[in-house]
Amino acid sequence: MDFPASNHPGLLCNRRTFFSRTSLGLGGAALTSLLGQEHGHGAETADGRGILGFPHAAPKAKRAIYLFMSGGPSQMDLWDYKPRLRIDNGKELPDSIRQGQRLTGMSGNQASLPLAGSAFNFAQHGQSQTWVSELLPETAKIVDDLCIIKSLHTEAINHDPAITFFMTGSQIAGRPSLGSWLSYGLGTENENLPAFSVLITKGKGGQPLYARLWGSGFLSASHQGVKFLANKDAVMFLQNPAGMTGTQRRKFLDRLEELNRVELATTLDPEISDRIAQYEMAYRMQTSVPEVSDLSTEPPHIIEMYGKECLEPGTFAANCLLARRLIERGVRFVQLFHQDWDHHGGLPGAIRGECAQTDRASAALVKDLKQRGLLDDTLVLWGGEFGRTSYSQGKLTPTDYGRDHHPRCFTGWACGGGFKPGTSFGETDEYSYNIVQDPVHVHDWHATILHLLGIDHEQLTYKYQGRRFRLTDVHGRVMKPLLA
Repeated sequence: MDFPASNHPGLLCNRRTFFSRTSLGLGGAALTSLLGQEHGHGAETADGRGILGFPHAAPKAKRAIYLFMSGGPSQMDLWDYKPRLRIDNGKELPDSIRQGQRLTGMSGNQASLPLAGSAFNFAQHGQSQTWVSELLPETAKIVDDLCIIKSLHTEAINHDPAITFFMTGSQIAGRPSLGSWLSYGLGTENENLPAFSVLITKGKGGQPLYARLWGSGFLSASHQGVKFLANKDAVMFLQNPAGMTGTQRRKFLDRLEELNRVELATTLDPEISDRIAQYEMAYRMQTSVPEVSDLSTEPPHIIEMYGKECLEPGTFAANCLLARRLIERGVRFVQLFHQDWDHHGGLPGAIRGECAQTDRASAALVKDLKQRGLLDDTLVLWGGEFGRTSYSQGKLTPTDYGRDHHPRCFTGWACGGGFKPGTSFGETDEYSYNIVQDPVHVHDWHATILHLLGIDHEQLTYKYQGRRFRLTDVHGRVMKPLLA
């Protein structure tokens, strides 16, 4: 029930306020229990270690960088080499392969579902002799550092629920994101930068990205991702307003905190505590953010490694380099988004362009972390929300084809932080349509990531509306074959 607070006509009374105004003794104790157990606010340790205090087990990794390829990269054009597709190019997708599985409305009504062999050549690379597309020449050079998972699968066939599933462990919006769970559980190693940062390649089209994908859901707002922009001011509203000095802003924040604490004592609303903490973080970030986002201080050989486009803020290359600088300074989780992998038509030309923007910088990030001794305890993750169909969406021509969404099997990779290097895990059928060996569900992916960070995925929970939630919902398993 919501009641107007007696001395604040416009303020809705939440459960905490109700108990504080109507209960004595046991009511106060019950309130304290609710605040600590159900809402988790204030439960983090004073030194910023997070709700766990310490990891459940000795972690292999301390931090993570997630290179998310939004839109769904085509696995059989990049990683999952299928020569049979070329041999059967133009033939109908066999019923024995489709097995009556649902299709999207974009290709479900096609009179024909012709198989489309990849337009790109593959070759084996490294000591692991891993097959890699010609589209990824730089990533091919680091395959012996990668753990390539070809048997990822998901439950969603459309973008919004699929990307929400990967980011939060649920297809339904409102749950905390992966980075928020890590911030909540492990805390931060740098009080002057957020525990969780978000970087988005500028100027991209494709499926939209929503702030809830890096939101904290029902966790404290202090755990949501902080988005960095490709502007002069990398984070919004950090700079002092015109006419206000640093000393004046400090005094202003001190007085504002006093008012907020009066309101907190009255309403017991934990969101006010979050607000106080975020004002203070913004004040500290006034000096830390300009320093970390100034990529011009990098030496020439690093610029050469990532490519000269890394000096242009907001490019994928710049974001990869910035991600390295952020984790060097104690940021726990950096989420990169690169859009426009949704190639329903004109795939050969479109995917070539996306690879040209991402291949060099992705490989450079891994090499850079490795040469600095950071790869051993840093997870680097790469992939999208689902894969693409082996049949062509729309007309198949000798030089062009499109591919529809395909959740049943797709490829991603991980490296560093305890993943087994030089590994190719899982197998799909000869058309890359179904998994035939070692499936890896989204919850398995999350459970394995948390495990390497020292977290038991079944134990990092948060009680909300009478239920204990976790990133992996009610299932998920650590994929031990992927571990070094």
